[in-house]
Amino acid sequence: MCHNDSTTSLRANTVDELHSLQRKPVPVEKHHRLPRQFISASLASMTHGVGPKLVKGDPASKKENGNVVTHHQHSVTVPTISVGDSDLKFTCVMYNLSTSELYEHAIKYEKGSFITSSGALATLSGAKTGRSPRDKRVVKDETTDDLWWGKGSPNIEMDEHTFLINRERAVDYLNSLDKVFVNDQFLNWDPNNRIKVRIISARAYHSLFMHNMCIRPTYEELENFGEPDFTIYNAGQFPCNRYTHYMTSSTSIDINLKRREMVILGTQYAGEMKKGFFSVMHYLMPKKQILSLHSGCNMGREGDVALFFGLSGTGKTTLSTDRNRILIGDDEHCWSDNGISNIEGGCYAKCIDLSHEKEPDIWDAIKFGTVLENVVFDEHSREVDYTEKSVTENTRAAYPIEYIANAKIPCVGPHPKNVILLACDAFGVLPPVSKLSHAQTMYHFISGYTALVAGTEDGIKEPQATFSACFGAAFIMLHPTRYAAMLADKMKKHGATGWLVNTGWIGGSYGVGERISLAYTRKIIDAIHSGELLTTSYKRTEVFGLDIPIKVEGVPSELLDPINTWEDKNSYKSTLLKLADLFKKNFEVFANYKISVVSDLADEIAAAGPSF
Repeated sequence: MCHNDSTTSLRANTVDELHSLQRKPVPVEKHHRLPRQFISASLASMTHGVGPKLVKGDPASKKENGNVVTHHQHSVTVPTISVGDSDLKFTCVMYNLSTSELYEHAIKYEKGSFITSSGALATLSGAKTGRSPRDKRVVKDETTDDLWWGKGSPNIEMDEHTFLINRERAVDYLNSLDKVFVNDQFLNWDPNNRIKVRIISARAYHSLFMHNMCIRPTYEELENFGEPDFTIYNAGQFPCNRYTHYMTSSTSIDINLKRREMVILGTQYAGEMKKGFFSVMHYLMPKKQILSLHSGCNMGREGDVALFFGLSGTGKTTLSTDRNRILIGDDEHCWSDNGISNIEGGCYAKCIDLSHEKEPDIWDAIKFGTVLENVVFDEHSREVDYTEKSVTENTRAAYPIEYIANAKIPCVGPHPKNVILLACDAFGVLPPVSKLSHAQTMYHFISGYTALVAGTEDGIKEPQATFSACFGAAFIMLHPTRYAAMLADKMKKHGATGWLVNTGWIGGSYGVGERISLAYTRKIIDAIHSGELLTTSYKRTEVFGLDIPIKVEGVPSELLDPINTWEDKNSYKSTLLKLADLFKKNFEVFANYKISVVSDLADEIAAAGPSF
């Protein structure tokens, strides 16, 4: 039988016409207008006082909405002696592009960008594969008197004049490009307290990263977006001038709270933008009596919310991502009078040694739209080898939160019932679980303790204690005691209970004992969620004065008191005192801080620490 496969001829005479038929125009009601005036003002030079002339669309594209977009079509005033080249240049703005459009730009123009076998975009962050905390600076002026400055503070000061020099350098670089990417988005899922943010960057990778990490506006919200509350100028490909005052390297990440601007020079690591905004939220939210928190958060089917605090390696992501509970967020939250809300619109997960067996939710989230930073993949199959550390150990995946199957959208919930502080104690002397008083919660929250296993190259075999105030010292702007006092007040007001959970070693320190089973830790977390641990009996430990339960369903009772698991009791006691001494020395920097008229608060918190 013969088939007649003849069809009508194409309605095109050239390849360009054929391509124009391939793309369906965006409906008028869904086509947001490019806010040229506001973006031009954002990109204004402090020297010239005006921003660039903005054109919508890709300069490499021949057509835009059926009309050729070239510089020739725009009427340009005949140059005079007072007009510079920058005044004649048009800057093409890639405004809130879709995921697919950003993929195309990254793959076409950014070396090192590839589509992996799962559909994720693999890309490279350049020479910097992690944050540069020593190069992060904050302008010190009359508006920042209440910031935490001095010993122990992460806030390195700079003056406004130096900030403006770096801003000018960043803006001049961005204006020199043929195109820039602009994201207008939100922070904070609480509609009453959300912040409008603008990110101006040179790379599609950075634009897609922030598209994933911030809250994505609707078309209607973009139409009425207006001026942002905070703006990032990411000129990370361009270095700062080392001869500029305060500069110590070619990298500088600068925050000006009065101008509500942030400038990035000399680093292309995308995490600087995420954590820069988080630092800003740590300043803005407490001004509104809203507590900003570096924590994971999930919610039970009955509406019980739990916060998870913990440094790297403590299991925060693993324990807060629970298929029996709904995920509100994995990293950054606000606690207001309305309840808890996620600051972000996405997740930024470590993916070194990632496997489907260990982290099925994260594994399944790595698909089209996800950004994979600095991973290694098979050249032919494009399958990622998550064990490979050739580029860096800090490989990362950034994806929208809705890629997690049990995420709660919108990412808000009622007031938390449990506040869980996680510590991976490689000394092996902290109990697997302890119930904390409010003063103890503040003490351990300020301490932000975990322990790292020392490297072998220098011959050190003992654990290394690590303390990070509020479990995120690099990002806080006010004194840690301010955040701790707010946390205690909210816990008292809403009846939340504090817990210290050790996910580290039992039966001895690292090298002698063993790490507590994840299955036992999950049983402990389940008992916290269910309320079981609120009704059981407790006994108090020596030195740290922690209340530990007599029984937890599914956990051997002898494991609950760490001294029972040590064969050498004398070694246990000496190690316990050693860790207690490290806690006391770390807390000395906070001991004399006074909060307004509450002069005895620091003494109350210090008294909740170890006693020996």
